[in-house]
Amino acid sequence: MDSVLQHDLNDLENILDKAKQNGIDFLNNLENVPTSNKASIDPNRALNELGLGSLEALKEFNERLAPLMVSSPGPRYWGFVTGGSTPASIVGDWLASVYDQNPQAVKTQGGVSALIEFETINLVLQLLDLPTSFLGGFVTGATMSNFTCLGVARQWYGKQFGKDFAKNGISETIHILTANAHSSSVKTLSMLGIGSQNYTTVKTIEGNREAIDIHDLEKNIKNLNGKPFILISSAGTVNTADFDDFKAISKLKEKYNFWWHIDAAFGGFAAVSDKFKHLTEGWEGADSITIDCHKWLNVPYESAFYLIKKEHTNLQIETFQNSNAPYLGNPLENFNYLNVLPENSRRLRALPVWFSLLAYGKKGFKDIVENSISLALLFGNELIKDDTFELLAPIRLNNVCFTLKGDHNQDKVAQFLTTLNDSGKVFMTPTVYQNRKGIRASFVNWRTSENDIKIVIEEIKAVAAGLDL
Repeated sequence: MDSVLQHDLNDLENILDKAKQNGIDFLNNLENVPTSNKASIDPNRALNELGLGSLEALKEFNERLAPLMVSSPGPRYWGFVTGGSTPASIVGDWLASVYDQNPQAVKTQGGVSALIEFETINLVLQLLDLPTSFLGGFVTGATMSNFTCLGVARQWYGKQFGKDFAKNGISETIHILTANAHSSSVKTLSMLGIGSQNYTTVKTIEGNREAIDIHDLEKNIKNLNGKPFILISSAGTVNTADFDDFKAISKLKEKYNFWWHIDAAFGGFAAVSDKFKHLTEGWEGADSITIDCHKWLNVPYESAFYLIKKEHTNLQIETFQNSNAPYLGNPLENFNYLNVLPENSRRLRALPVWFSLLAYGKKGFKDIVENSISLALLFGNELIKDDTFELLAPIRLNNVCFTLKGDHNQDKVAQFLTTLNDSGKVFMTPTVYQNRKGIRASFVNWRTSENDIKIVIEEIKAVAAGLDL
């Protein structure tokens, strides 16, 4: 064994203690870590010949790389719908690294950690009040969940014409209908060979809404003259967290032949709250659903899952199976995640979610969801008290979409947001809503409190005054 590696092995407990303390120091200081910074490094570092050892590498990390880190797990990082890791999820994530499992088959030689994934999917179905007619698995994020779901939808579409698109390629025009598909779904269409521009945009409901106009949807369906199609709908749109009418779509599914996919990356967690679960009524009728865990479930990044109806399992295997790998067994006889997902090798991503669900239960996540929504409303109300700002849309859930008041200030929105983010007190993202430049704040972090709203409002007013708005 290499001498440096042998030394690390002998000193393993001390090394892990130092790394643990490093993490604790960062998390305990989140309030003071900036939400953005302009630190930089020269990435052209030379690789040393003999190796430094873990403790020296940790020292260099703290000196050179740690200053690049921002408080994305912190209470005032309101961009990209980013949740902060809860204590239980950190435990699960660390142990996933320690145990270093590759969850594949439920029944196989060499390990059955996939059973943990099965159990975790069962737990999230209970959390979201969804039936066990869905089968699920963990992927890196909403993009790969959408890719998995729409990949199976593509195979379903081919079967309507007696074609096997997975084996022979796409040989028919695939009709996609959507109103406000997330950019990751559009990216998925590109990756699947369907084409990122090859979809029909359905009208949205009039009156400052982002949800599908059901009448226009049915009009577009009738224009297809009985041809199958794929519908991409939303449980929580990006700007205003709007929801499509799933009960109405369920009725359409009784009349027409289509694959129904719901992107519920963060909005699906409305189902956890008695106050907001009505927004998801009817979603159990979908063929597939995307859920992102590193958003409102507040686990570390690279955690999402797909849900696809069990009746489509054979289509899923046809899409993702390792057909030329006999050493992996018969995919139709023994369930193996590597035959139903894009990846073959995976880490045990289910474990942070498993720990979180057991640690905090239904009530814990209900409180996180409802607190986030309350804080979004509080922030919106504080904004409109100031004549400098206006809301671009009603606050329907946890996103606040706002701008500087008056069309004459539209050219100042970008400068305002840049100056605000550069303060390091808060981070929000730019957006465009109904052809107006705006700012989006997303509330999902379990740490965020009313005091954070107060800090941000004070900073917003200071920036506005500094720019003479």
